[in-house]
This record gives sequence, structure tokens and C-alpha cells, in this order.
Amino acid sequence: MVSNMIDAAAAGTWRLGDLVVNRIGFGAMRLPQTGTALIPDAVPRDRGQAVAVLRRAVELGVNHIDTAAFYFSPLRSANELINTALAPYPDDLVIATKVGPARDASGRWAPHAMTPDALRGQVEENLRQLGRDHLDLVNLRVLRRHGEFAERFGALAELRKAGLIRHLGLSNVGPEHLAEAQAIAPVACVQNPYGFGAFPEQERMLRLCGEQGVAFVPFYSLAGTREEEGRSGDDDPAINAVARAHGASPAQIRLAWTLHQGPHVLAIPGTGDLAHLDQNVAAAAIRLTDQDLATLTPA
Repeated sequence: MVSNMIDAAAAGTWRLGDLVVNRIGFGAMRLPQTGTALIPDAVPRDRGQAVAVLRRAVELGVNHIDTAAFYFSPLRSANELINTALAPYPDDLVIATKVGPARDASGRWAPHAMTPDALRGQVEENLRQLGRDHLDLVNLRVLRRHGEFAERFGALAELRKAGLIRHLGLSNVGPEHLAEAQAIAPVACVQNPYGFGAFPEQERMLRLCGEQGVAFVPFYSLAGTREEEGRSGDDDPAINAVARAHGASPAQIRLAWTLHQGPHVLAIPGTGDLAHLDQNVAAAAIRLTDQDLATLTPA
């Protein structure tokens, strides 16, 4: 059953470089508006509600927040909300951001955002919005159609040497990117799509990170392989059966299953709803049995 004691520490900890975080974190993409912050015409979220969610997350022991400067609505940005809600920041709070893609003020994706100069500008914008003198972790988001990966990661490595970035990570990558990046600078984490029903190539990346001691931070862990539909897939019979056995929601079982895939796996479910936040963090306490795992494993 789900414990009445809600604490992000219940799932244990892992490292992002030399920073220790609880394995249940928080993704800020949904904070600026309903739906995701990447949909230009979605409804902006109430500012007070977004601030309350962030403060509640920290109260529940969340000390790993994932964000990006391109998470914004016409009225507000995720970074600005984080700054407003949490600054001065708790000493143990790790804020991870990502660079690579960029959007103009209208919300359209901007071309030519992947040059070294543009990446430095994105780092500086994240610093300004968050009110920080350095960034704890910066993930380079890779769009596979763009070349010059080593040049771009190398530009971030230079900013790390300059003290603007503490740790580097990768997002939306394959094994070849990880190997190429590690030849340039240490990689603290890989942030890739992953969830229940993951494809074989997603499984391989998770296992590779585990073998190398690199944190694996899945996005779309609630939607699983149907991330493009934005659904949690709570109609899955196996998920529903295990949820009933634990007195939990299907979303909580998806999170528990994701965390079960290895001690190096960090979950960053996002929400703008206080009740959903409590449910997500409570999933840290769910312990799946061998029978549960057998039920959730395809025949």
C-alpha cells in the first residue's frame, strides 16, 4: 500500500556528479500553463498555484528540479516561477536545466540555436532567470538532425571550466553521443525518453548508464511509449491490476516501476496540481513485489 508518510527520500538517493539528490524529483515543464509549456496556445496556469506546487515539492523532500529557459507561456516562465517560489534556494536543492533548442518570444522554435555562441547565450539566460551565479547541471539537448555534437558539448565544457556550470549532462541521446561526450568532459546524467513499455533502444541506454554509474533521468515516464499523446496510459490492464493491489493510482505504479529499473534511475514527474504532486512523491514509497513485476513484464 502507499504510505501515508509522503517523502521524496523514500525511494533513496543517487548522485548527479558530486550532488546527492532524492530519486523522485520534479519536472517544471507543466508549470507555466496547462498541458505543456511547449504548446503556444495552451491556457496559462495561475501563478499562485504554480508557486504553491514548487514550495510544496520542496516541503516533501524534492531536491532535484528539472527546467529550461524554453519552458514558458505567454505570461510566465518556469525559471521565473522557480526563482520566485524558492529563492534564496535551499542548500541541497539541485536545479538542472537544458540548452540546445530555443524559442522566440512568440513561442516558435528558433533556428540557429545550436552554435557555441548561442549555447553560451542560453546558459547566461538560465543564470539570469534563475538568479544564480552558476548552474548546478546543464543538459545538452540533442536534435539528431544537427551535426557538430562535439563542438557544442565542448562549448559547454569550456563554460564548466569557467565556473558557470558545475556538471554536464545529455538529453535525447544514443550511446555514440555518450561516448563522444565523455572523451571531452565528465557526464553526470543522461535524460532520455523512457517508461513502461520502453523500446529496446531505450532499455539499452538505461542499462549502459547503469553500467557506467551515470544517472539516468527519464522523461515521459508517465506516458511511456505514448508520450506524443500526453496520456498516462492508465487503461493498461497490468498497470491497473497492480495499482488495485497496492491501493495506488496507475500513474504511481508507472513511477514505481520506472524507479525499480535501477538505483541510478531518477524520476522527474511534472504537474501543476498539488494533489497530483502529492501522489507522485508518494510513489517513492511503493515497493513492487516479484509478483507485481511478473504481472508487469510482457509475456
